[in-house]
Amino acid sequence: MSVPGQKDKFTPELRILVASLLSMVVILVWAKYFGPKPSVQPPQTNRPAQTAPANSGPAASTPPAAPGSKAPATPAAMAAAAPPSVPPRNDSQERTITIENNLYRVEVSNQGAVVKSWKLKKYLDDAKPQRVLDVVHPEASQQTGGWPFAVILDDEQLQNAANGGLYQVSTSASTLNAPADAEFTWSDGHLEVTKRFHFDHTYVVRAETSVKLNSGPIKSGLVWLGGFGDLTVANPAPIETVTTYYSEGGKITNYPHKKLEGIDKLLPGLWQGGKDFVGIEDRYFAAAFLPPNGAAPGTLETRYWKAWHNVKVGDQDTPEPVPEVAVSSSANPLAVRVYVGPKDYDDLKKMNPPLQGLINFGWFEFIAEPLFHGLKWLHGYIPNWGWAIVVLTLLLNMLLFPLRVSGYKTTLKMQKVAPEIKTIQEKYKKYSMRDPRKAEMNKEVMAVYSREGINPVGGCIPQLLQMPIWFGLYRALQGTIELRHAPWFGWITDLSAKDQYYILPILMGVSMYLATKMTPMTATDPQQQAMMKIMPVGMALMFFVIPYPSGLAVYILTSSVVGIVQQWYLNRTHPLPAATKPARGKKS
Repeated sequence: MSVPGQKDKFTPELRILVASLLSMVVILVWAKYFGPKPSVQPPQTNRPAQTAPANSGPAASTPPAAPGSKAPATPAAMAAAAPPSVPPRNDSQERTITIENNLYRVEVSNQGAVVKSWKLKKYLDDAKPQRVLDVVHPEASQQTGGWPFAVILDDEQLQNAANGGLYQVSTSASTLNAPADAEFTWSDGHLEVTKRFHFDHTYVVRAETSVKLNSGPIKSGLVWLGGFGDLTVANPAPIETVTTYYSEGGKITNYPHKKLEGIDKLLPGLWQGGKDFVGIEDRYFAAAFLPPNGAAPGTLETRYWKAWHNVKVGDQDTPEPVPEVAVSSSANPLAVRVYVGPKDYDDLKKMNPPLQGLINFGWFEFIAEPLFHGLKWLHGYIPNWGWAIVVLTLLLNMLLFPLRVSGYKTTLKMQKVAPEIKTIQEKYKKYSMRDPRKAEMNKEVMAVYSREGINPVGGCIPQLLQMPIWFGLYRALQGTIELRHAPWFGWITDLSAKDQYYILPILMGVSMYLATKMTPMTATDPQQQAMMKIMPVGMALMFFVIPYPSGLAVYILTSSVVGIVQQWYLNRTHPLPAATKPARGKKS
């Protein structure tokens, strides 16, 4: 164990402080740059089958027929050979039906009965100028050949026919106001597909899909293709926040694109059963396929994979993965509820089954979630989220003030014995760290601490307690929809994003430096003192390098200002004691 004041060595409390600061840097950098960068692969040639997570149906997994033998017929071929079982039903031209309520505006095309746009009216994207957020990605859908609410079948030809047909619609109106129902039907005489949708005044849509081949029901599913979420976000890139997920036994499992297989590696007809709900999400929004009301848990089945599309990076086309997900069940027709909307904690908690687990508070959930609920409670009385953070900071600092007083008293005691500790260190400085006589030095130092009733880490406890709060608040600010685009005042228009002018980080660094200057130091080595003074500058520079939420800078700035006031009070009421004379060391 090293000791305070040893030349060119860390004191125990300084070791803890530096280690904690380095831990914070590692954790926050990991949170920002999680995992390796996505591998750049050449985009696969988009076959029509890439609208569903299957190979080319049963025929694709069947070995080539031997010479002179007949190849096995696919369901599509067998159906075509049979006489028509139902009258063909299709429309003569493509048209779009728009369904609206106060929360969303959905556009459904009768070609494939798929969703072409799903705009959430209460939320804007990060484009300049801002637009109403559309969670459907048209360019990716066009490149990959699939749209949300397409059907997935085991046979590629049947699937392409179902997703490319012009469906007849139960209404002639082009716009419907919720509550509303819409039915889409299509048939080529063999394959018959019916989709029914019910829209109400919530974010939940009821969907029912029935697929028959020659009048017999066949296995089918609904898919969300083409990606999901806000495409205009930055730091990190949108694809880094998008994951597919499922819930099984109350536990949510997420699959970012790094963990997803390519579409050609999935076996046809293979589904994972026993799921409570499945879907796709980004940081603030989610699409969740839920079982019908009253259904038993674990009745859904899922598949998930990634396709590829090209995005412009500079002047070059760069391949980018597109996470996609499908849902099915053993029931026929397939009936699901689909939630498409914000990851609002209170709203998700009211869902059946509850969905609040989709909000990711990270490793420090045990701190981040209480902080978030505390902020929400304060926001009920303080309409501005920024001022709610300020008040939360004041309350937490008042709660920690007794520990600050205790730590300050420990610091004063350590300052009092610092000359005596330095004398002991000088006596042993000629010995190397491996010399057994160094242990005698530590014993003498600890004896001084014991005599004075000093806990060497007592002065660091307030700072150590602040760091988990910083981690937790960082996750709460970054991952909750309530703080997205939440303004404070002036130039701070989004507390979940960085301060684009870096004014808050600069003020934060200055206030932390002043608080450090006012706090008595136990270290007597000039290098250690300089390091302690540089730490606030390093903290401020981190906000320049990594786009931490400006709300976190508000908390640290407010905490530092409160710390200055508290330290001024402690310095007035607890003046520095006179230093004790160094004890004469024994000859060695």
